[in-house]
Amino acid sequence: MDNANLEEFDYEEIPEEKFVMTTWHENESLKEVFWFAKNNAFHPAVELRNTLILDITTASREEQFLAEYNNC
Repeated sequence: MDNANLEEFDYEEIPEEKFVMTTWHENESLKEVFWFAKNNAFHPAVELRNTLILDITTASREEQFLAEYNNC
């Protein structure tokens, strides 16, 4: 995602309203990650209305993740 955003603007300055914020939380619990997404993630120019939870494993964990996200 980061490289695609950079490539879109020829690796030059990205306009604030087109910047894509990504984070990764390799050594944090799901509870910590979901708390961050709900309480700490922001964009300086655009109101964030949606959160995308991307799980790239083969097992379906949608119900578990939604429950944990809604409970943090």
